[in-house]
Amino acid sequence: MLPQMAQTLAAHRSGLLASSDVRITSGPMEGTNHTIKTMKRQAYGFRDKEFFKLKVPAIHEMKYELVG
Repeated sequence: MLPQMAQTLAAHRSGLLASSDVRITSGPMEGTNHTIKTMKRQAYGFRDKEFFKLKVPAIHEMKYELVG
């Protein structure tokens, strides 16, 4: 098992080293994808494709308010 892990690390060495230099994550993009999928689920059978096309770019314009 350890030799296989060493092989995997060796195969991905350049990407692993680059990730420590650049510090860019895919987190914001994953969050956007999650938001879009949630909007699609909430729409059920009432999907209007034109309205959905307007809602997707507006995701980043949302304002959140802490309540409590």
